[in-house]
This record gives sequence, C-alpha cells and structure tokens, in this order.
Amino acid sequence: MKYIGILLFVSLFSFAAFAQSISAIDLLEKSMQYHDPKGIWGTEVHEFLLRETRPGSADRITTIQIDLNNRTFSIDQMRNGHQLFSKIENEECRFQLDGNSEVSEEDLKKYRLNCERTGMLRNYYTYLWGLPMKLKDSGTIIDPKVTATAFDGQKSLALRVTYEEAVGKDIWYFYFHPETYALIGYRFYHDESKNDGEYITLEGEESLYGLRLPKTRKWYTHKENKFLGADILEKK
Repeated sequence: MKYIGILLFVSLFSFAAFAQSISAIDLLEKSMQYHDPKGIWGTEVHEFLLRETRPGSADRITTIQIDLNNRTFSIDQMRNGHQLFSKIENEECRFQLDGNSEVSEEDLKKYRLNCERTGMLRNYYTYLWGLPMKLKDSGTIIDPKVTATAFDGQKSLALRVTYEEAVGKDIWYFYFHPETYALIGYRFYHDESKNDGEYITLEGEESLYGLRLPKTRKWYTHKENKFLGADILEKK
C-alpha cells in the first residue's frame, strides 16, 4: 500500500509539473488543432441538426445554420407542434411560423420571434459550437496559468477565461484531455464566490465538416447538481 501511495504521489506530481510546462496559448492551439485540424471554422456555412432534451418537456428538434462570412444565422425549430423559423442577416431579421412569413403581432409575441432573441440565440449557438476556436476571439482574456485538475472524474488541464466588459462578465473554466487536448467539459459562473452558474459535460464525438464536435452536451447547476438538459448532435 505504501508503494502504491508513492506511485500515486509521483503520478500527480508529474501531472502538475506537466501542466506548468505548457502555456495557456499552446494548450489552446493544440486543442484547436484537434477539433479543427483544417482550420475551417468560420470559413464555411455550418449546419447542425440537434435534438434538445429538457426534463419534463418533449424533445425539440432544432436546425441551426451559421455563416460567419456573411454575418448570417438561422434557427429552424419544432416546438409544441409548430415550426418556428428565425433568420438574422446583417442585423436584419425575418421570421416564419409553420412556413408562413406573414406572422401576426400576437404570434410574434407568443413565440418570442424577435430580433433581440434571435441575436441572443445566434451568440449562444455560435459560441458553444465554435469552441474551442471561439476562445481566439477579440475580447477574450485567457489566464496564462494552466492548472492540473479533475473534471467529471477525468484528469484534465484547465484554462480560466474571462472577457472584456463589453464582451461578457461571466467567468469560464475549460477542461482539456491531457493527451489529445480535446475539450472534455467547461463551467461558468456569474459570481464564483456564490457557486452559481452551471457546468457542462461532453460525451462522444461526431465528425462534421472536418470538425471534431461533441456528440452530447449535458448541463448541470453547480449548487444543486441539478440536471438541466442535453443537446445531442444528430447526423443529417
């Protein structure tokens, strides 16, 4: 038992030393090389078919299309028996309800079809599906220290990320596999001292457009460890 304890101590010490030997920028570059080996993120139109599950609710089938070159984003979603479509292009929006472009003011309000929400959804989906490449965006502040830690029961290398005030106020931690540098999860806080916010685990992998993307993303609260839902990438 004493010998095993010594080996464990040496292993942990070596892992911590390895974390100190790699810079935050190098870690991010290695992860980007893993997830986007051809450097195509943002250069092509990316379309994703998602099955989004939430406890107590029917699954939602959602198709998103991201075209960063032309500043275009669209989301097509089946929700409560209705097909909702929103598109934002150069900050101009258009909407459809069940394939009809003539949507009443009442239905626009009822189904929250508006520019503000569409812009929020664009930022949300583009950020999550563009990780870790999005961490190279301007306004991102990456702590230079790489930390050896555990996430979801796995050894990982962690980066702490904050943003310039005009970009965002949340504090994020990103966790990478120590050998492949693949993202294995992340978490964010609005106020870290209150242990608020959520953590997100990544399971499985799909290859799409030359990108290596998480198959399943699961969301949990920090305080209650409550499961909030899952986003599952479907093959078209």
